[in-house]
Amino acid sequence: MNLPEAFVKRMETLLGDEFPAFLACYEEPCQRGIRLNPLKCGEDRLRESFPFPLSRAPFSPLSFYFPPEGGKVGALALHHAGAFYSQEPSAACAVTALDPQPGERILDLCAAPGGKSSQIAALLEGKGLLWSNEVVKSRANVLLSNLERMGVRNAVVSSCYPDTLCPGLAGFFDRVLVDAPCSGEGMFRRDPQAIEEWSEEHVRSCPVRQAAILDSAAQALRPGGVLVYSTCTFSPEENEETVRSFLERHPDFTLEETGLSGGRPGFFGMDQARRIFPMDGGEGHFAARMRRAGDERAVDHGEAAPASRALAEAAREVWSEVFRIPMPDSGIAQAGEMLLLTPKDTPDLKGLGVLRAGVPVCERKGKRWEPCHGLFMAARPEELSLCLDLPLDSPQLAAYLRGEEIDAPQDWKGWCGVAAGGVTVGFGKCSGGRLKNRYPKGLRNHG
Repeated sequence: MNLPEAFVKRMETLLGDEFPAFLACYEEPCQRGIRLNPLKCGEDRLRESFPFPLSRAPFSPLSFYFPPEGGKVGALALHHAGAFYSQEPSAACAVTALDPQPGERILDLCAAPGGKSSQIAALLEGKGLLWSNEVVKSRANVLLSNLERMGVRNAVVSSCYPDTLCPGLAGFFDRVLVDAPCSGEGMFRRDPQAIEEWSEEHVRSCPVRQAAILDSAAQALRPGGVLVYSTCTFSPEENEETVRSFLERHPDFTLEETGLSGGRPGFFGMDQARRIFPMDGGEGHFAARMRRAGDERAVDHGEAAPASRALAEAAREVWSEVFRIPMPDSGIAQAGEMLLLTPKDTPDLKGLGVLRAGVPVCERKGKRWEPCHGLFMAARPEELSLCLDLPLDSPQLAAYLRGEEIDAPQDWKGWCGVAAGGVTVGFGKCSGGRLKNRYPKGLRNHG
């Protein structure tokens, strides 16, 4: 691998005697891994069904390695169904350090494409509120799609600048994650583009942006809350120096142990932080955990505007057509032509660039309300009135994921979920022994 000369010199200075071992890693393939999504799938089922052997990674109980020579996994039915997230295992370290607890309010401030947000959602177990933000609108849409695929029910997704979002939700969150934009040195083995974009000038410019994001993040955190700062780079300017500078500006924050076992302590006297290098079984990450002084409850910021009574009733009617279980006692909100089941504790959303809050129940199609793909992705097969559960090796399932009509029981009629080996993957409409496909066109397999 042709690494930038200036980068090589910087790493030799940083690592000293360990530099040869570091450099040798770049002659090896990058680590490959996945993270289990317990919202939709158990570990035993994943191990039985995944086409390559899995070995547990030290950075999260949900993370696994699979062999570098393993093939692509994005077209697998269980990937479509959200049973796992394709993620290099050491990337899970930041959320492990954050340690979200069920029922808490969590902000993932720089959340796209959604790997860390979906990990947070898994640990929240459907309880509490996850707010996932991404400034770049196109990336925020990818984030939204990934959280929908993973069956997350209790998330708000926004595209808002931190210096607008965080003051607007001051003191609202129990924990905040800043997985900051960085020079991306830890991505070199798996993304050649990151090498081309690297420069010493970029390394020097990143801390300015990172400091501004951290200063905003501090406003959103309640006294007594936890702030985790992470990057996927090696440069001290973006890691220990950025954290030290933040602590000097914010004396009400103190550094804590991350609780991570993988990797090694931070450098330059910052032992509580954690660094992960390629020779540690990762690609390149840094994480530091800080706590704000005090012990106060999170501040409420109003509540989301509810849909009208008539629209709420329309959502309930669609729910009753789809499910065999009662609709949760939760708020129903309108977003354009869509009705949503909003999470508990959802605040006033005005002016915060919100793309979606909660689970999309239905959308208006002419004069009718029809269920949304996201509603089925957030459901378990046993919760649905009708669900066609297909084996993972079924030609019918492969056809469904290509967008084709498939066979269904002759006497089934109406909206019907489709599951892949016991994990919901989409839906269709049954009539006359056929299921008309409603799998979104942008998600379908080709060929």
